[in-house]
Amino acid sequence: MSPRAAHVPVLLDEVIGAMALQPGETAVDGTFGAGGYARAMLAVGVGRVIGFDRDPSAIAEGRSLVPDPRLTLVEERFSQMDRVLAERGIGPVDAIALDIGVSSMQLDRAERGFAFSVDGPLDMRMSQSGPTAAEFLNQADETEIARILREYGEEPRARTIARAIVAARPLERTAELAAIVRRATGYRQGQKSDPATRTFQAIRIHLNAELDELEQGLVAAERSLRPGGRLAVVTFHSLEDRIVKRFFRERSGGTPAGSRHRPERRDLPEPSFGQVAKPVSPSERELAVNPRSRSARLRSAVRSAAPAWQDKGGRA
Repeated sequence: MSPRAAHVPVLLDEVIGAMALQPGETAVDGTFGAGGYARAMLAVGVGRVIGFDRDPSAIAEGRSLVPDPRLTLVEERFSQMDRVLAERGIGPVDAIALDIGVSSMQLDRAERGFAFSVDGPLDMRMSQSGPTAAEFLNQADETEIARILREYGEEPRARTIARAIVAARPLERTAELAAIVRRATGYRQGQKSDPATRTFQAIRIHLNAELDELEQGLVAAERSLRPGGRLAVVTFHSLEDRIVKRFFRERSGGTPAGSRHRPERRDLPEPSFGQVAKPVSPSERELAVNPRSRSARLRSAVRSAAPAWQDKGGRA
């Protein structure tokens, strides 16, 4: 294993502020990672923190990272928090934080295969189970690879890159994939952005079903919060942010008005969230300390007393 990566929680003060934690409350850190948010929650004096993470390495190392008896760690996807909390007789809870995407611990460990800054096996699995990135790229056809790059990486040259990947198979290493993408797109050293970034993002999102997990996780959080409970969500790219923005807009009664072609829906349940805060981005000071936070955005809202909606589509 590579040395433990230093982890800097993004928008930490802003997340803790949005959670408005009080001594004795119960909070959920839905994306435990290296425990940065959980540690800050405990420092406020909460009575209990339940930390979720699908990555077994994060759970295995969590107790030594945050040695506090008030912390309960659960190896599970955050989309399952409502079920897990109910099974354990916990809830409803007072506040939930979700930090979406890949953690610094995963990015900085070459053997996890998430990044191309260090060469490693093409893995990218958050749960360390299921097909690897190499298996996907070596088995999927060109059309499927192009679709993934276009849909999850917003890559305009998806077909060109997919064709180059298929021609170069089999692939096994992150450096191989990055080099193929750069050649296919005519990238030259020193250009502002590396096109491999979008390809790696797209494959990672696909393998880990990250957008589905986010949609389901927001619903699980809605079901897990008490009236007056707070939900804070940090995203790192536009695909994630759109999902969170839409969720809070719909759940707070802000669904766009109807038109002649699309009549206004009148069957929506009572709003389950209110007090939706304006989105927050990192300060210049934070960007100087942690450049990885540059694309982060925090959205938060307060749970109302209305029942949770029955599905993510908003139908009662």
